[in-house]
Amino acid sequence: MRKDTRETLEERTQRARAILRELKRARPNAKLELEFSNPLELLVATVLAAQATDKHVNEVTRTLFKRYRTAQDYANADRAKLEEEIKSTGFYHQKTKALIGIGEELVERFGSKVPQIMAELITLPGVARKTANVVLGHAMGVSAGIVVDRHVERVSQRTGLSQEKTPEKIEADLMELLPKRDWIAFGTHYTLHGRYVCIAGRPWCSKCRILDLCPQFEVINPQ
Repeated sequence: MRKDTRETLEERTQRARAILRELKRARPNAKLELEFSNPLELLVATVLAAQATDKHVNEVTRTLFKRYRTAQDYANADRAKLEEEIKSTGFYHQKTKALIGIGEELVERFGSKVPQIMAELITLPGVARKTANVVLGHAMGVSAGIVVDRHVERVSQRTGLSQEKTPEKIEADLMELLPKRDWIAFGTHYTLHGRYVCIAGRPWCSKCRILDLCPQFEVINPQ
């Protein structure tokens, strides 16, 4: 672990932007790994992705999306049947409750359409800022914030861009460092970097394209 050095906000800002430039070079075609064709599908997939891999969620939704095509379909869903259909993603009781509730709220309050405003999206059952940022950014192209999942949280702390402990505070730190036009891309690249390189436990520092820009805080026995 490298020595902890203090940075000014300007220095950290410059480093954050340099990190993003390098990650873009490393993964020029980086994109969200959840499969979807419209905002409702992405909203559902993101809810299912809690504590589940994107790969497995995609396996489940390839069938699920053929059976549930509209908000009304989720609002009218048979709870037991839907639970069985999504059971393998884990926490299926809570997720089923959220999906049915989302369907009901979309029908009753939003004309069966997924809202394009953060303040409205986070009023839906089971939807917090992370989920809302995924949907707004990737299904609608709306840059309302930065997705902070467990990967972004870990990589942000290791790279010294934030030492906060909650997703909301980490997001606020990152938003201060990057222009709004980069918020969506940054979340995507940091998620993928955390998923495949800066993994939990022993990260692949030997394969890291941003090693020279990273203080390696809290990195133990890198590979």
